[in-house]
Amino acid sequence: MADADRSDADVLARDAALLQDTVREAGALAQSMFRTELKKWIKGASSPVSEADIAVNDLLEARLRGATPDYGWLSEESADDQARLSRRLTWVVDPIDGTRNYLGGHDEWCVSVALVEDASPLLAVVYAPATNEFFFAARGQGTTLNDKPVRAAGGSALDFARVAGPKPMVERLNSAGGEIKLHPRIGSLALRLCRVANGSLDAAFAGGNSHDWDLAAADLIVQEADGRMSDLSGGPILYNRREVTHGVLVAAGRDRHASIVAHFRNRPLP
Repeated sequence: MADADRSDADVLARDAALLQDTVREAGALAQSMFRTELKKWIKGASSPVSEADIAVNDLLEARLRGATPDYGWLSEESADDQARLSRRLTWVVDPIDGTRNYLGGHDEWCVSVALVEDASPLLAVVYAPATNEFFFAARGQGTTLNDKPVRAAGGSALDFARVAGPKPMVERLNSAGGEIKLHPRIGSLALRLCRVANGSLDAAFAGGNSHDWDLAAADLIVQEADGRMSDLSGGPILYNRREVTHGVLVAAGRDRHASIVAHFRNRPLP
Protein backbone atom coordinates (compact mmCIF):
# COMPACT_ATOMS: atom_id res chain seq x y z
CA MET A 1 0.00 0.00 0.00
CA ALA A 2 1.34 3.42 -0.90
CA ASP A 3 2.19 5.93 1.83
CA ALA A 4 -0.64 8.19 0.68
CA ASP A 5 -3.09 5.30 0.93
CA ARG A 6 -1.87 4.48 4.42
CA SER A 7 -2.31 8.11 5.39
CA ASP A 8 -5.89 8.20 4.06
CA ALA A 9 -6.69 4.96 5.86
CA ASP A 10 -5.21 6.30 9.08
CA VAL A 11 -7.26 9.49 8.85
CA LEU A 12 -10.42 7.51 8.16
CA ALA A 13 -9.76 5.24 11.15
CA ARG A 14 -9.09 8.28 13.33
CA ASP A 15 -12.31 9.97 12.19
CA ALA A 16 -14.32 6.78 12.70
CA ALA A 17 -13.06 6.44 16.29
CA LEU A 18 -13.66 10.14 16.93
CA LEU A 19 -17.19 9.89 15.56
CA GLN A 20 -18.15 6.82 17.58
CA ASP A 21 -16.66 8.09 20.84
CA THR A 22 -18.20 11.53 20.44
CA VAL A 23 -21.69 10.27 19.59
CA ARG A 24 -21.62 7.90 22.56
CA GLU A 25 -20.76 10.86 24.78
CA ALA A 26 -23.47 12.98 23.17
CA GLY A 27 -26.01 10.20 23.61
CA ALA A 28 -25.11 9.89 27.28
CA LEU A 29 -25.64 13.62 27.72
CA ALA A 30 -29.02 13.48 25.98
CA GLN A 31 -30.03 10.49 28.08
CA SER A 32 -29.07 12.31 31.29
CA MET A 33 -31.48 15.13 30.36
CA PHE A 34 -34.25 12.82 29.13
CA ARG A 35 -37.52 13.00 31.09
CA THR A 36 -36.36 16.01 33.09
CA GLU A 37 -37.79 19.53 33.19
CA LEU A 38 -36.34 21.31 30.16
CA LYS A 39 -36.64 24.74 28.65
CA LYS A 40 -38.27 24.34 25.24
CA TRP A 41 -39.52 26.54 22.45
CA ILE A 42 -40.66 26.49 18.83
CA LYS A 43 -38.42 27.42 15.92
CA GLY A 44 -39.70 28.18 12.45
CA ALA A 45 -43.35 27.32 11.92
CA SER A 46 -43.72 24.34 14.23
CA SER A 47 -40.42 22.59 15.05
CA PRO A 48 -39.83 22.00 18.77
CA VAL A 49 -36.37 22.52 20.24
CA SER A 50 -35.11 22.29 23.80
CA GLU A 51 -32.06 23.08 25.85
CA ALA A 52 -31.11 19.40 25.46
CA ASP A 53 -30.88 19.78 21.66
CA ILE A 54 -28.58 22.77 22.13
CA ALA A 55 -26.43 21.12 24.79
CA VAL A 56 -25.92 18.01 22.66
CA ASN A 57 -25.18 20.14 19.60
CA ASP A 58 -22.60 22.16 21.54
CA LEU A 59 -20.86 18.99 22.71
CA LEU A 60 -20.76 17.50 19.23
CA GLU A 61 -19.48 20.71 17.70
CA ALA A 62 -16.78 21.18 20.33
CA ARG A 63 -15.49 17.61 19.98
CA LEU A 64 -15.81 17.13 16.22
CA ARG A 65 -14.85 20.58 14.99
CA GLY A 66 -12.16 20.87 17.62
CA ALA A 67 -10.49 17.71 16.31
CA THR A 68 -11.09 18.46 12.60
CA PRO A 69 -11.01 22.25 12.13
CA ASP A 70 -10.66 21.95 8.35
CA TYR A 71 -13.95 20.07 7.95
CA GLY A 72 -17.26 21.74 7.22
CA TRP A 73 -20.21 21.75 9.61
CA LEU A 74 -23.95 21.40 8.93
CA SER A 75 -26.27 20.91 11.90
CA GLU A 76 -29.97 21.36 12.48
CA GLU A 77 -29.18 23.43 15.56
CA SER A 78 -26.39 25.64 14.17
CA ALA A 79 -26.53 28.63 11.87
CA ASP A 80 -25.61 27.44 8.39
CA ASP A 81 -21.99 28.26 7.59
CA GLN A 82 -21.80 28.37 3.80
CA ALA A 83 -18.05 27.72 4.02
CA ARG A 84 -19.05 24.04 4.19
CA LEU A 85 -19.78 24.15 0.45
CA SER A 86 -16.08 24.46 -0.32
CA ARG A 87 -14.99 21.66 2.03
CA ARG A 88 -14.35 18.13 0.79
CA LEU A 89 -15.38 16.70 4.18
CA THR A 90 -18.32 17.97 6.25
CA TRP A 91 -19.97 16.80 9.44
CA VAL A 92 -23.76 16.55 9.05
CA VAL A 93 -25.47 16.50 12.43
CA ASP A 94 -28.86 16.09 14.05
CA PRO A 95 -28.20 16.39 17.80
CA ILE A 96 -31.59 14.86 18.71
CA ASP A 97 -33.61 13.41 15.87
CA GLY A 98 -37.17 12.91 17.08
CA THR A 99 -37.32 15.88 19.44
CA ARG A 100 -41.09 15.57 19.83
CA ASN A 101 -40.65 11.98 21.03
CA TYR A 102 -37.81 13.06 23.31
CA LEU A 103 -39.83 15.85 24.90
CA GLY A 104 -42.84 13.55 25.20
CA GLY A 105 -40.83 10.99 27.17
CA HIS A 106 -40.96 8.37 24.40
CA ASP A 107 -37.95 6.19 23.62
CA GLU A 108 -37.64 6.56 19.82
CA TRP A 109 -35.15 9.38 19.40
CA CYS A 110 -31.48 9.36 18.50
CA VAL A 111 -28.27 11.24 17.87
CA SER A 112 -27.47 11.13 14.14
CA VAL A 113 -24.10 12.17 12.67
CA ALA A 114 -22.48 11.54 9.29
CA LEU A 115 -19.19 12.56 7.76
CA VAL A 116 -19.94 13.50 4.16
CA GLU A 117 -17.22 13.40 1.52
CA ASP A 118 -18.13 15.68 -1.37
CA ALA A 119 -21.84 14.78 -1.75
CA SER A 120 -21.90 11.25 -0.27
CA PRO A 121 -21.67 9.95 3.32
CA LEU A 122 -18.38 8.32 4.26
CA LEU A 123 -18.96 7.51 7.95
CA ALA A 124 -22.20 7.33 9.92
CA VAL A 125 -23.53 6.76 13.42
CA VAL A 126 -27.13 6.69 14.59
CA TYR A 127 -27.34 6.14 18.35
CA ALA A 128 -30.59 5.63 20.27
CA PRO A 129 -29.59 5.47 23.95
CA ALA A 130 -33.10 4.80 25.28
CA THR A 131 -33.42 1.64 23.18
CA ASN A 132 -29.71 0.72 23.22
CA GLU A 133 -29.25 0.81 19.44
CA PHE A 134 -25.87 1.95 18.12
CA PHE A 135 -25.70 1.78 14.32
CA PHE A 136 -22.34 2.37 12.65
CA ALA A 137 -21.32 2.28 8.99
CA ALA A 138 -18.22 3.11 7.00
CA ARG A 139 -18.27 3.23 3.22
CA GLY A 140 -17.36 -0.15 1.79
CA GLN A 141 -17.15 -1.79 5.24
CA GLY A 142 -20.72 -2.78 6.05
CA THR A 143 -23.11 -1.81 8.83
CA THR A 144 -23.13 -2.92 12.44
CA LEU A 145 -25.74 -2.65 15.18
CA ASN A 146 -24.14 -2.84 18.63
CA ASP A 147 -20.96 -4.14 16.93
CA LYS A 148 -22.73 -7.00 15.10
CA PRO A 149 -23.16 -6.98 11.30
CA VAL A 150 -26.71 -6.43 10.03
CA ARG A 151 -28.39 -6.67 6.63
CA ALA A 152 -31.60 -5.39 5.13
CA ALA A 153 -34.39 -7.90 4.52
CA GLY A 154 -34.19 -9.71 1.19
CA GLY A 155 -36.90 -10.23 -1.40
CA SER A 156 -37.89 -8.36 -4.51
CA ALA A 157 -41.67 -8.59 -4.84
CA LEU A 158 -44.19 -6.17 -3.38
CA ASP A 159 -45.35 -8.85 -0.95
CA PHE A 160 -44.14 -7.49 2.33
CA ALA A 161 -45.98 -6.13 5.35
CA ARG A 162 -43.57 -4.14 7.49
CA VAL A 163 -43.59 -0.62 6.04
CA ALA A 164 -43.20 2.68 7.90
CA GLY A 165 -43.78 6.21 6.71
CA PRO A 166 -46.55 8.50 5.54
CA LYS A 167 -49.84 6.63 5.09
CA PRO A 168 -50.46 7.88 1.51
CA MET A 169 -47.22 6.24 0.33
CA VAL A 170 -48.21 2.87 1.82
CA GLU A 171 -51.65 3.15 0.24
CA ARG A 172 -50.01 3.69 -3.15
CA LEU A 173 -48.02 0.49 -2.65
CA ASN A 174 -51.24 -1.34 -1.81
CA SER A 175 -52.52 -0.40 -5.25
CA ALA A 176 -50.16 -3.10 -6.54
CA GLY A 177 -52.49 -5.67 -4.98
CA GLY A 178 -50.36 -6.62 -1.99
CA GLU A 179 -51.33 -6.82 1.66
CA ILE A 180 -49.06 -4.09 2.91
CA LYS A 181 -49.80 -2.66 6.33
CA LEU A 182 -48.53 0.51 7.92
CA HIS A 183 -46.11 -0.03 10.80
CA PRO A 184 -46.82 2.07 13.92
CA ARG A 185 -45.32 5.52 13.56
CA ILE A 186 -41.62 5.89 14.35
CA GLY A 187 -41.12 9.51 15.37
CA SER A 188 -37.40 9.60 14.54
CA LEU A 189 -36.86 9.54 10.77
CA ALA A 190 -33.26 8.39 11.15
CA LEU A 191 -34.34 5.41 13.28
CA ARG A 192 -37.19 4.59 10.90
CA LEU A 193 -34.68 4.29 8.05
CA CYS A 194 -32.08 2.42 10.13
CA ARG A 195 -34.63 -0.25 10.97
CA VAL A 196 -34.60 -1.14 7.29
CA ALA A 197 -30.85 -1.74 7.68
CA ASN A 198 -31.29 -4.35 10.42
CA GLY A 199 -34.31 -6.02 8.80
CA SER A 200 -36.88 -4.81 11.35
CA LEU A 201 -38.73 -3.10 8.49
CA ASP A 202 -39.04 -4.19 4.88
CA ALA A 203 -39.27 -0.62 3.63
CA ALA A 204 -39.52 2.93 4.94
CA PHE A 205 -40.52 6.22 3.38
CA ALA A 206 -39.53 9.76 4.19
CA GLY A 207 -42.14 12.35 3.32
CA GLY A 208 -41.17 15.60 1.62
CA ASN A 209 -39.26 18.30 3.50
CA SER A 210 -36.68 16.07 5.17
CA HIS A 211 -33.18 17.53 5.49
CA ASP A 212 -29.58 16.42 5.15
CA TRP A 213 -29.24 16.01 8.92
CA ASP A 214 -32.27 13.69 9.04
CA LEU A 215 -30.93 11.47 6.29
CA ALA A 216 -27.18 11.37 5.70
CA ALA A 217 -26.19 8.95 8.47
CA ALA A 218 -29.16 6.62 7.91
CA ASP A 219 -28.50 6.64 4.16
CA LEU A 220 -25.03 5.14 4.53
CA ILE A 221 -26.25 2.73 7.22
CA VAL A 222 -28.91 1.41 4.82
CA GLN A 223 -26.57 1.26 1.82
CA GLU A 224 -23.87 -0.63 3.71
CA ALA A 225 -26.47 -3.15 4.92
CA ASP A 226 -27.13 -4.16 1.30
CA GLY A 227 -30.06 -1.78 1.02
CA ARG A 228 -30.78 1.22 -1.12
CA MET A 229 -32.14 4.65 -0.28
CA SER A 230 -33.15 7.10 -2.99
CA ASP A 231 -35.83 9.38 -4.31
CA LEU A 232 -38.79 7.68 -5.96
CA SER A 233 -37.09 7.76 -9.36
CA GLY A 234 -34.15 5.80 -7.97
CA GLY A 235 -31.82 8.77 -8.11
CA PRO A 236 -29.13 9.19 -5.42
CA ILE A 237 -29.45 11.67 -2.58
CA LEU A 238 -26.75 14.35 -2.64
CA TYR A 239 -25.61 16.04 0.56
CA ASN A 240 -23.82 19.21 1.57
CA ARG A 241 -25.34 21.22 -1.25
CA ARG A 242 -26.68 24.75 -0.93
CA GLU A 243 -30.21 23.31 -0.76
CA VAL A 244 -30.45 20.76 2.06
CA THR A 245 -34.16 19.89 1.79
CA HIS A 246 -35.32 16.72 0.01
CA GLY A 247 -38.54 15.32 -1.41
CA VAL A 248 -40.16 11.91 -0.92
CA LEU A 249 -37.60 9.12 -0.39
CA VAL A 250 -37.69 5.35 0.02
CA ALA A 251 -35.35 2.85 1.69
CA ALA A 252 -35.48 -0.94 1.35
CA GLY A 253 -33.33 -3.99 0.66
CA ARG A 254 -31.60 -3.68 -2.70
CA ASP A 255 -33.92 -5.88 -4.80
CA ARG A 256 -37.13 -4.77 -3.09
CA HIS A 257 -36.07 -1.14 -3.50
CA ALA A 258 -35.84 -1.72 -7.25
CA SER A 259 -39.38 -3.14 -7.26
CA ILE A 260 -40.72 -0.13 -5.32
CA VAL A 261 -39.01 2.34 -7.63
CA ALA A 262 -40.44 0.53 -10.67
CA HIS A 263 -43.90 0.62 -9.07
CA PHE A 264 -43.76 4.38 -8.55
CA ARG A 265 -42.23 4.97 -11.97
CA ASN A 266 -45.45 3.59 -13.45
CA ARG A 267 -47.61 5.42 -10.92
CA PRO A 268 -46.01 8.85 -10.39
CA LEU A 269 -47.13 11.05 -7.54
CA PRO A 270 -49.77 13.61 -8.49
